[in-house]
Amino acid sequence: MLFKIPNYADLEIEHIVFDYNGTLAVNGVVNSATKELLKKLCEEFKVYVITADTFGSVKQELAEFNLEVVVLQTSNHTQEKADFVQQLGANNCVALGNGNNDAKMLEVAKLSIAIAGREGCASKTMLASDIVCHNIDDAIELFLNPNRLIATLRS
Repeated sequence: MLFKIPNYADLEIEHIVFDYNGTLAVNGVVNSATKELLKKLCEEFKVYVITADTFGSVKQELAEFNLEVVVLQTSNHTQEKADFVQQLGANNCVALGNGNNDAKMLEVAKLSIAIAGREGCASKTMLASDIVCHNIDDAIELFLNPNRLIATLRS
């Protein structure tokens, strides 16, 4: 999907990559309002959730969605997440995260959103982002209501 943002950029977004815990979920659980928004997002974009799956719940929580869950395999989650975004094609990718291990993923993505939710947000990740949102629902709605994205990023 093409987002034409005046005096900022034309963003051709194909992929949206979410960190799971602290970003999409709290304590391994995605709330029902977020699930409704995520369902709509999956109709418009290729959606990925990349996680260490700390609570062991990601596959069950997201079984109903048309998205890909990627469980981290290495001990260097920071680099693994960044490499994943690069492999998808960073220039067509949005990355969302809150943790310290999300900072590099946010740096390489064309558009990055830090989530300052209930678990907080690592300062390194916040500084690597283009946008900071109070919660995941607000972030998802930027793509479901593109004028919000334009209003935030235009200069």
